[in-house]
Amino acid sequence: MAFEPFMQILRGLQGKRTNASIGDIQNSQQMAFLRNLQKEMNQEDKLSISLQELNVVVFDIETTGFSPEKGDSILSIGATKMCGTTILEEKTFYSLVHYDQEIPLEIVQLTGITNEQVKEAQQLADVFIKFIKFIQDCTLVAHHATHERNFMQHASSKLFRTPFKHRIVDTSFLFKVVEPKMNFVTLEDLCTHNGIPIIDRHHALGDAKMTAKLWSMYVDKAKQIGCETLNDVYSRYARI
Repeated sequence: MAFEPFMQILRGLQGKRTNASIGDIQNSQQMAFLRNLQKEMNQEDKLSISLQELNVVVFDIETTGFSPEKGDSILSIGATKMCGTTILEEKTFYSLVHYDQEIPLEIVQLTGITNEQVKEAQQLADVFIKFIKFIQDCTLVAHHATHERNFMQHASSKLFRTPFKHRIVDTSFLFKVVEPKMNFVTLEDLCTHNGIPIIDRHHALGDAKMTAKLWSMYVDKAKQIGCETLNDVYSRYARI
């Protein structure tokens, strides 16, 4: 083999190795950040904080389906911060997530997220870490949180080999405690029941903002029936 072509091949291999190393270093840094943050968190303390003073991040995700274990992926994450019943309008988070396959047509029609948008978006690992930095040690709140919990746990385990330790409070606990005979399930039904305008439905940030308004209203209602903390809410829910 001639010397110059050989050197070109060697330089190419070195470049690939360097790029891989940069990626490995970045991933290691992300893993270290996530693990250190979760090590410092004490979510149990949040159970006894007054709901009127509890810092929460209300969030929502849009996905390609319902089963991360079967290959469904997160397409977007939206969130807004709250302190007690106050929605901190200026403190929001929204990001699309990279996806290199075809989004199912029904999901495109439901969410308005297109294949072109997600192909240009950031990788899930980067969006995930940015979201964690936005949350810090706040308690998470989501409407019917099983969906969000499953995807966040799967992403944390797959990308960073660490469990997702942030507490995610399901809004249904609060709703059922305040109005135990209420049979509303969907976000739009609950919003209509409480006079909240339905804006940007099935957009992660739009859904998060509507959920935040519901949370604010039901925290006030929970206080009126004697629920001061999350511990009170869980205890009362267990007796329903």
